Amino acid sequence: MNTKKQKSALLLMGASLAFGPGMPAMVLAESPQQSPASEAAAAAVYHCPMHPEVESHEPGRCPKCKMFLVPGAGISGQSSEPLAEAHKTYICPMHPEVESHEPGRCPKCNMFLVEKEEEEEADPQPEHKSTEDHSAHLAAQNDIFATPAASPIDGGKVKYVCPMHAHIISDEPGTCPICGMDLEKVELGGGQEVLVDVSGGMQQALALRVAKAERQTLWKFVDTVGQIEYDERQIHHVHARLNGWIETLKVNAVGDKVSKGQLLYEIYSPDLVNAQDDYLLALDTVKKSGDSGRYKELLRKASLRLELLGMNEAQIKELAKTQTTQYRVPFYARQDGVITTLNTREGMYIQPMSEVLALTDISKVWVIADVFENEQSWLKVGQPAEVAVPAMGLSGIKGTIDYIYPELDPVTRSLRVRVVLDNPNQQLRPNTLAKVKLYGGPERDVLTIPQEALIQTGKENRVIVRTADNSFAARQVTVGMYSQGKVEVLSGLSDGEEVVTSGQFLLDSEASLKGSLMRLGSGHQH
Repeated sequence: MNTKKQKSALLLMGASLAFGPGMPAMVLAESPQQSPASEAAAAAVYHCPMHPEVESHEPGRCPKCKMFLVPGAGISGQSSEPLAEAHKTYICPMHPEVESHEPGRCPKCNMFLVEKEEEEEADPQPEHKSTEDHSAHLAAQNDIFATPAASPIDGGKVKYVCPMHAHIISDEPGTCPICGMDLEKVELGGGQEVLVDVSGGMQQALALRVAKAERQTLWKFVDTVGQIEYDERQIHHVHARLNGWIETLKVNAVGDKVSKGQLLYEIYSPDLVNAQDDYLLALDTVKKSGDSGRYKELLRKASLRLELLGMNEAQIKELAKTQTTQYRVPFYARQDGVITTLNTREGMYIQPMSEVLALTDISKVWVIADVFENEQSWLKVGQPAEVAVPAMGLSGIKGTIDYIYPELDPVTRSLRVRVVLDNPNQQLRPNTLAKVKLYGGPERDVLTIPQEALIQTGKENRVIVRTADNSFAARQVTVGMYSQGKVEVLSGLSDGEEVVTSGQFLLDSEASLKGSLMRLGSGHQH
């Protein structure tokens, strides 16, 4: 200490000798140095992670997005520690191969480069200073946001909730301590109904549309699809009732049109030849014996045998008239129609079990329509129906419900309904798809809403009700039948209330806070 005083005295004496006796001596003293902590605090810079151009020398919030400012230079590239900055390495979070010794953006994805952790660990002094700055920043946050993170509902009607963190609930306006977003106002109405406020401008931005619940007549109308099929009651199967050979076949292919009385084929059968001979013998016996009842009965049985073997009444009369046995017996069509099955050709041997062909009358056809399980009670036999066949350019074909099948399809869970249509011009072709409209009876004076207003979750049905000009609430409803874009409402709504028909899913997401509020109101702390 004495040595330092001697050095100071010598300096003063030297200065006085240098400037002369008339000049005042300069007093040289050591200026006080600032502490490193105060220098770091003075040079600290905070910026917004989302808006790097927003910088501040104090902790705070971004005026644009309300996010907390974080330590470090923003877009200007300035750092609170210029000496340590030269030794830092910055990398892209998405492209680690991109490195730089200065802050900036990634040339590939334009993300901000972040400081490499290895460099931070190698230099403990900057790490310590950064920790101090971050602790000060957290302390500032705690001072600014004294709003409790979550509080149970204590009977208040108005709460403020974070849109991103539903468990952040406050009794007064404020901001979320997690993400910094403004808390949204949520009102609890009667029966714990959550009211969501949406301003007029936001309603226009969301393109919200509303419709009134109103009472009207709702028809039990089913719009479905079906398929045209043959009328199974008009199918005639032609079987050979004896053994023989097809001598002549007059139809050549499936689809050939046939008229009633048209020749189909000729057959040679020894059994049929013997039956004709027995008939002629009985006829001759009756003529010789007179009016004997015994022989008349024999003649009747011989005639019945020919009829059962396939000969018609006209052929039997022709046989009695000509008294000549036919070896090639012709067989004729018994109705109009088309050949739908052809299992034989000329020269083939046939037996009683053989189906020669199938003839189907298509002057009437069936339309088999599929009806949903919940619509089966709407329909009855005899109700009107309307069929359109787009592939054929046909529409407005009138028909009636002829039959409702007694069971549901186990795979599709649908009920089959049969509609009978007249087909005089044979324009309706089987296996063609058709659109079917089935008309049940009306349900009068029922409360209805548009079907698009209904939110179906699988467990319940909800609608978004407008309770005021800028207030909306999610409400559970019980629905009845669906018809022509309308839904019958059994409970949950009143006549004249307005429901949202467009944008309701966005409001329903906002109203999902109801679950959190109800749980908190039940005494559960989150």
